[in-house]
Amino acid sequence: MRVAIEKKAPKPKTCRNPACRGSFVPQRLGQAVCSPKCGLAIKDVNQERARKSLDQVGRAEIRVRKEKLKSRADHARDTQQAFNEWVRLRDADLPCVSCGRHHDGQYHAGHYRTVAANPEIRFEPLNVHKQCAPCNNHKSGDIVNYRIELVKRIGTEAVEWLEGPHEAKKYTVEELKAMTADYRAKTRELKGRAA
Repeated sequence: MRVAIEKKAPKPKTCRNPACRGSFVPQRLGQAVCSPKCGLAIKDVNQERARKSLDQVGRAEIRVRKEKLKSRADHARDTQQAFNEWVRLRDADLPCVSCGRHHDGQYHAGHYRTVAANPEIRFEPLNVHKQCAPCNNHKSGDIVNYRIELVKRIGTEAVEWLEGPHEAKKYTVEELKAMTADYRAKTRELKGRAA
């Protein structure tokens, strides 16, 4: 026994041509305009939209290819950049950790124990604080005054831990990507609170 299936009549649509905007019943699937004349009238808009879409896909593919070409050092650089931005925002209301002054100049994320000397704690938040460019660049971090202020901020025990020996750490690319994403999320959160 066969059952006859009734086809529903298509619902009327509004023509996408802004000059027409007339109502029509579509004759085929995906029909957006009432006539070929209206289709030709909006073809430039559709071509521009398609071109932009293709450009967007092309840029996404380039981004993916660039990401695949990145070395571990490139990922570490990205993580350091995200971490430093977060530190500067975290300490935005505090003065320079070394000289204790507020000024309109540039601020850095100054490491108490340098990255070269202690790479295993380069991403340790207790080791990095907002520092003015003159102290960081011209006074090599002004470590004596940095330590005095650091003891006030985080305590003697934490400073001694920073100065102590640390187990060597080599971050994997996946760990670096995760840390980068984490610090970027924390930065967005701090910017959201400030706004």
